[in-house]
Amino acid sequence: MQRRSLLVCAAGLSSGLARAHHGWSSFDQTRPIYLEGKAGKVAWRNPHVELELELSATLALPADLKQRALPAQSAPVEGPQLLAAAVLPTRKDKRWEIEFAPLTRMQAWQVPEIKVGDSLAVLGFTFHGEKGEAVLRAEYLWFGGKTYALRSSPA
Repeated sequence: MQRRSLLVCAAGLSSGLARAHHGWSSFDQTRPIYLEGKAGKVAWRNPHVELELELSATLALPADLKQRALPAQSAPVEGPQLLAAAVLPTRKDKRWEIEFAPLTRMQAWQVPEIKVGDSLAVLGFTFHGEKGEAVLRAEYLWFGGKTYALRSSPA
């Protein structure tokens, strides 16, 4: 009886964790979205860093976005093509949840801890058809005058 209770409890915990974490397959990786604004709530922790981004009132694609230099990373990523394909979201949410890389990868890139009120920009992917919550899985981060590539470790 005690073993069965432990199994039921463990199954309940794992199903809650699975619901809380989004896999890559939920995101439309053919349509990179550009966002910029100020950090609201920040959770600098594992399994990945998250923050609430309060969008700039005048959100626009930067004129130089397609020409921006991107850092080398260990995974093969077609960064220039992603920058060239970047669009603004069609949904009108003023706040987005941004999911970054795991904390260990953020540390490998030496990303300084983002604080509430900090300005930043991100390029990433949201759900297919922009359905569901306003969540963006960050692929690139522009913060503190630097560019960070978050798919993998620095090359």
